[in-house]
This record gives sequence, structure tokens and C-alpha cells, in this order.
Amino acid sequence: MVFSSLLFLFLFLPAVLLLYFVSPWRIKNFVLFVTSLIFYAWGEPVYIAIMLLSTVTDYSFGLLLSHSRLSSMQRKWIVVASIIVNLTLLGYFKYADFLIHNVNALLGTQIPLTELALPIGISFYTFQSMSYIIDVYRGTAKAQRNWIDFGTFVALFPQLVAGPIVQYSTIAEQLRHRTVNVELFAEGVRRFIIGLAKKVLLANNIGLLWHTVSASSTDTMPALAAWLGIIAFAFQIYFDFSGYSDMAIGLGMMFGFRFNENFNRPYTAQSITDFWRRWHISLSTWFRDYVYIPLGGNRKGPWKQLRNIMIVWLLTGIWHGASWNFLLWGLYFGVVLVFEKWFGLRFLQRMPAWVRHVYALLLILIGWVFFAFDELPQMGSYFAAMFGFNHQPLWNKESLYLLYTNAILLVLLVLASMPKREKKNSFGPVAQLGWHAALFFMSVAYLVDATFNPFLYFRF
Repeated sequence: MVFSSLLFLFLFLPAVLLLYFVSPWRIKNFVLFVTSLIFYAWGEPVYIAIMLLSTVTDYSFGLLLSHSRLSSMQRKWIVVASIIVNLTLLGYFKYADFLIHNVNALLGTQIPLTELALPIGISFYTFQSMSYIIDVYRGTAKAQRNWIDFGTFVALFPQLVAGPIVQYSTIAEQLRHRTVNVELFAEGVRRFIIGLAKKVLLANNIGLLWHTVSASSTDTMPALAAWLGIIAFAFQIYFDFSGYSDMAIGLGMMFGFRFNENFNRPYTAQSITDFWRRWHISLSTWFRDYVYIPLGGNRKGPWKQLRNIMIVWLLTGIWHGASWNFLLWGLYFGVVLVFEKWFGLRFLQRMPAWVRHVYALLLILIGWVFFAFDELPQMGSYFAAMFGFNHQPLWNKESLYLLYTNAILLVLLVLASMPKREKKNSFGPVAQLGWHAALFFMSVAYLVDATFNPFLYFRF
């Protein structure tokens, strides 16, 4: 089940909200836990067992860590055991076939593939569950003794399948003490509608352009079509994922939770360093807090800092998927970030703002080519088309037609990616209500006849 579906909007969500608000406080988390399991089971009932195994394991390890008689070494081994269990589950389902395939190719063996489907959201809830154990070990959070409360943290359906990744220390207090008032609920509804409109009206429509271009032969593709295609993919993945994050944050508000922001206008960045402070913030923060800083961060000299950055970005790449292109994507951004940290940012600061912006957008678009193509030869062919190395004209009638028919949508996407201008009292509450009602109506109208409604981050 996805948020951008009529089933969720008109059946599941109203039923959960009604049940939640008529329930007494002592069982509200139980209601959220059970309904979250139903939400997850709707698409993958078998894999509930995997999520529950991860939940029970980390809940038990957390209780072990709470014992004061444990030695420092014993506490460390508990954390190590928890991480091993979590990463083994993640690795088996997400990376086993990738490893088997490469071993077979390298050694000429014929080890059969597992051919297991990837449990939806396993990368997200695994990282959340690990954050709990690490936070308890560090003393930044207390061990959760109520199993239902901990299960609610792991399984909470607003952010279960695609984030944002919620660290336990940021939500621990909210599990037992939270309130919902009219203002917060209304803000949650507004935020959800904005996210729904991003996903349905913007991401889905520009995704059709990317679908058209990516299905074309790169051997005969003019440069204009290739650049239009990757620009379309950049907009699709941004409005798709940020729209989902907005919906998740809005749903959290409806139930009294306050999740951290996951995006901050990333395409306004003026460097790649700036971009990664704005894109998928919860993932970058997780790797910073639980990998980069524990490895030493920038405190142990430039060479170890270089090592730490590259480790983090190789892990960031492979987190997104079991494929060489994601490793290349992580390596690419790791190299660019190292360059900026040591040389590039000082040079960029002397440049006009528009030059910095063009520089960042160009490197971001190149990065999306690494991300978009699982097959390396196809990736290389697309790069060749983008930069005119396939000996094709810069444009043709078909590419000009694609530009002409998508021009208005592209302008809207650019405007929607820009920072908001502060305007005092520009719209009254009635006008704002009308605007959000119109967005919701248009989104629902689109979904009634929609045949193209993908969600890119489900596969991660």
C-alpha cells in the first residue's frame, strides 16, 4: 500500500485516524502498532516476520544493555551482536544475489541465486532499529521496556517503508508524551496534501518524460533528448521522494509526532557539499552520527578524514541497492566531496553565485546518470549521448517535440524547486484552504485514471 493510492486515502487512513482518536491514551501506541503491521502486510505479509524478528532482537538487546552490572566490554559485544543480526538480515535479502552473481562471474561457479524479493523498507527500518541500540549504548536514550512502544517506533507506518530515517533519540520522548491539537493536525493535513501533490501531479508527470527517453535507443539519441531525460529523472526522484517525505511528516503530525525534515530545496545548492546538506538529510545524518564520527571524522588528520569520507560514501552508495552503479555513484560523490573539502570550496567561494549553482547542478545531473542505470554499458552509452560522443546531432524533431510539449511542466518544476519567498498576509486562511482543497482534488482526480504511479525509493 502506498500513500498515493485511493485505498490509502479513502479507506485505510480515515479508519486509522478514527480508531486512534476514539482510543484511550494507554492503547494509542498499540493501535498504531497493529495498524502499521496491517499497512505493511497489505503488500508483503510474509516479510512481517523479518521486521518483527529485527524488532524483538533489538528490543531484547536494549534490555540487556540496561543492566548496570555489565562491563564495558560486555556492553560492546551486545552492540556488536545486534549490528551483526541486523546487517545479516539486510545483507541476506538485499545483497546475497549480488554477491553470488559476482562470485559466479569471477570464479566460473554456478551457485544458484536466492531470487528472494527485497522486503519493502528493510533498509529504512534496519537503520532505525540499529540507531536505538547505539543510542542506548551511548547513553543518549534509555532502554525501552515497553515492547509495544518499541514496536511502534520500528513499524510506524508513516515512515516505515521509505523514511525519513528516524533516530530513536529524537523520538523516544514522543512515544510516551505527545499531544495533538487542532493547529498541529491541520498543519499535518496541509503538509500531507503538499507531498501528495508533489508525488502525483509533478513527479508522476515528469516521470513519463524520463520513461520515454530512457526507453529510446542511446545509439541514435541526440544530446538534447539525453539532457532532457536526465533532467526529468532528477525532478522525478526529487518530487517523488520529497513528496513522500512530506506525506510522512504530515501523517506524523496528525498522530502527534514531529519527524525531522528530510529535504531542504536541494536543487538550489551551490556546491555538492551544500547539496548533501539538503538531500535525504536523515540518511546523511545517520551516516555522520553512526559511521563518520565514530571512525574519527576529521579529528585524526587529513588522510584518515579522506578514508572516513570514502568509507561513508561507498556505504551510502551500496545502501541504495545491490548493484555496481550504486557503488560508482557513492564513489563519485565521495571523490567530489573530498575535492571540495580540500580545494574546491575555497575556489568556488570566489565565483559568482550563478556559476556555483551551474557547477552544482551539472555534477548532480551527472551523478543521477550513475544512479539511474543498473547496467554499466547502458550507463556509458547514455553518457556518450549526453556529450555528443555517439555521433548524433545535438537535437532532432523528436527531441524538440519533447521539449515543446513538456516546457510548461519543466517551468513549474523549476519554480517548485526554488526557495519560498516570505510574504506577510499574502493569503488568508480561506484562500489557503481553497488552494489545498484544489490540490487534493486534482491529485485524487489524477489517481482515479492513473496507470503510471511508481515510487522510486520502494526498491531501496
